[in-house]
Parts: sequence; structure tokens; C-alpha cells
Amino acid sequence: MTSETPRTIRLATRQSPLALWQANWVSDRLTEAGHQVELILLTTRGDVDQRPIDGASAVGMFTKGIQRSVLAEESDVAIHSLKDLPTAPTPGLTLIATPPRAPVRDCLISRGDKKLDELAAGAIVGTGSRRREAQLRHLRPDLEVRSIRGNVETRLEKLDSGEYDAIILAEAGLQRLEMHTRITEALSPEKMLPAPGQGSLGIEIRTDDGFCCTALSALNDPDTHASVTAERTLMLTLEGGCLAPIGTYGRIVSGQLHLDAVVVSRDGKQRLYTHGVAPPEEAMTLARQLAEELLQQGAAAIIQEQRD
Repeated sequence: MTSETPRTIRLATRQSPLALWQANWVSDRLTEAGHQVELILLTTRGDVDQRPIDGASAVGMFTKGIQRSVLAEESDVAIHSLKDLPTAPTPGLTLIATPPRAPVRDCLISRGDKKLDELAAGAIVGTGSRRREAQLRHLRPDLEVRSIRGNVETRLEKLDSGEYDAIILAEAGLQRLEMHTRITEALSPEKMLPAPGQGSLGIEIRTDDGFCCTALSALNDPDTHASVTAERTLMLTLEGGCLAPIGTYGRIVSGQLHLDAVVVSRDGKQRLYTHGVAPPEEAMTLARQLAEELLQQGAAAIIQEQRD
């Protein structure tokens, strides 16, 4: 009698250096656990279309192609930067694991190693995020904020060529790509709250795939899961979408979940803020409570402005 051939777990990923780092990290963990793994390399619409990100059509531009591959059973596991994954659940897919989180901060990288407070008035700062743009305008309304697209390496090349005086990138990506020496200043959450899920991986599988459920759930980190669940629930409750100027940061401190959230108008003039604490198992309840507080402060009008 011959033994059954072990199942190979197929991991779907984008092909950028950062996406490949993430996929290889998951692959290594599964291999260490005794699984056979294969990478399925895909190109998403966000990789091809380098125009400034705008409008509702941009939602899921880095994730939908990967999800379709899993749903079509061309692959088994979708690996995302969690901040790119829309907060509304996708029918047929389950977010099975959020591994231990990397640093969540945004970072300034500048020519001349000038910190944010040291940049000259009128300095050109590049970001592809409305959340960062709005918070940056609140902190430094005298700066010129311009859109920038491309992977981490491409954006650094644009900075080095003189197209920008500074750019803002996620600390997690720079750390994973071993480019952390380029960081001029790590911006504290008090200055700039991150995107929901920033610094975390999001691992999705087909809901009915019991084999992958067992294999991938072992990679889930409970503290990270509670934190990002709160962040993503707040975003979903606000109906913000990935383009909204919403920052939020959840973390476990002494066994309690702390959650900060901010909504900022695109010109930076209006800044709505709230904070709350609850047990980790009440992450969704806390998030909805804080979202309601922001709505009472006028968040809906600011978010609608971005849609318009």
C-alpha cells in the first residue's frame, strides 16, 4: 500500500520585493512545520496601474487578484499586507491568521537627513496615502505634499533623484527589506497614527479548506489579532475604505486593548481624535464605540469629502 502524496500548500503573492519577503516568511514557517509549499507569483492591477490612487475603483487594487486566485482554487493561501486588504469580508474567504506584528510607525526619509520639524517651508514631501497626507498637512501646513507611487525601491530612487525633498514610508517595510538605515525619523503615533493593520500580514484561505485552516491558524498571534480586529472594525464602521484619512492604532498594554483613532480633513485643518481601553475579547465592541464617537464629532462629513 502506498502512502498518500502530501498536499502542497500554494501561496499566492504579488512579486514586489516586500511581497516576496512576506510570502517567503510564511513559506519558511510552514516548511519548518513539515509542510510542502509552492509560491504562486501574481501581478495585481495596483502593480500595473501607476496613476495616483483615487476613487472607489482603487479599493482592493493590490488584493483582489490574489483573492480571485484562491477562490478559483489556482492557489490555496492569499498573503497580503493587511493595510491593503479591504475591511469588508470577501465571501468564501477567511482571514485565518495575523502573525506577530512588525513596527507600526510611519517614517520620514529625507535628503540631507532633515527631520519633519527641520524641513524648509515649501519642501516637497511624497506620499501615496491620503491618511498620511492629511496628518502631514495638520502637522506642517507649509509643506507641499505630492502623490508618489511605486514600490519601496522606486520611491527611494525618486527621492534620491531630487524629485522630492522627503517621502513617508512604513517602518515595517523598510525593516523587512533591511533598508531601515535610510530612516531619518520614525514618526510616533502621537504625531501620525498608522493605517488599520499596518505592520501586520493578513493571511486568507478558502473558508471550507480545513487542511489550510489547521496549517495557517498556527501562525496567528492573539495580541496582533485583537489589535488589528479593533482597527479594521473601526474603519469598517466608519465606512472609510482604504482611501479615507483615518488613522488608528491598537495595542495590548498590561493585558488591556488600547485603541486610538483619528479622522483628519484632507487640508489638515480638522482633526477628530478619540481613545479607548477594553479587554482584548471586546475589540469589536470598543472599535464600534469609538467609531460612533468620531461620527458624533463630525467624521462622516470629512470621509464623504474624500469620496466626492
